[in-house]
Amino acid sequence: MITTDFVPGSPCWLDLGAPDVPAAAAFYGPVLGWEFSAPPGADGFLLATAAGRTAGGLGPLTERGARSAWMVYFFTPDVHETAASVLRAGGTVRVEPRDVADWASFAQFTDPQGGRFAVWTPGRAGGLAAVDGPGGLCWTELYTTDAAGALAFYGTVFGWRHEDTPMPGGTGTYTIVTPAGQPPERMHGGVLQVGPAELTLSRGTPSWHPVFAVADCDGAAATVATHGGLVVMGPETAPDIGRMAVCTDPSGADFVLMTPSA
Repeated sequence: MITTDFVPGSPCWLDLGAPDVPAAAAFYGPVLGWEFSAPPGADGFLLATAAGRTAGGLGPLTERGARSAWMVYFFTPDVHETAASVLRAGGTVRVEPRDVADWASFAQFTDPQGGRFAVWTPGRAGGLAAVDGPGGLCWTELYTTDAAGALAFYGTVFGWRHEDTPMPGGTGTYTIVTPAGQPPERMHGGVLQVGPAELTLSRGTPSWHPVFAVADCDGAAATVATHGGLVVMGPETAPDIGRMAVCTDPSGADFVLMTPSA
């Protein structure tokens, strides 16, 4: 489960790089029940809330040629030390560590397989407050062409523990990751090895995507379709996990909706 008592390596922030921020807000508002506000001096950035609690942010897509995508941030007490660890482990620094006034410190990276991720040290902004409930982040997932390599990298950078579990029908192995020193119930994400053909949503590049909790997966998926998005897979029920649908927003950013099992 994802919680708000952040520990090193646990998800703590989430934002979307969108080519049209108001259009993205018009989509995610109905789908996830989000409301939006513009922080002072935000320069086009919108803060999203679910039931009054911070759920993430939407910002302009500024990198030339980049696809619209969600960025998952993991907590670190020191963005500079994490950047050094990323380089030692074979990753690259996409955005150098920086402070956003007293709002937060962050940096963005690419793992050796090509998956993009980021780290966040909360300041006045805090971090995610809407988690594990409707409209909140409830899981993170990496699709990669080299699961063993990715797990070795993130284990070095964050110290994550991991445990393999068989996929339904014997179709492969899914690896669950948990922050270092935390009990199994603090598991926060999964890593799945896939072939390049299964990475079409991310243009063939390994990628992290968020899983959002919703009260009614089928209803939320229908809202995706009626607001210009695409339901790529589902909704379908995964035994003992929940009902899920893989979706993209109108600009092609992928995410998953899930109504967890009781």
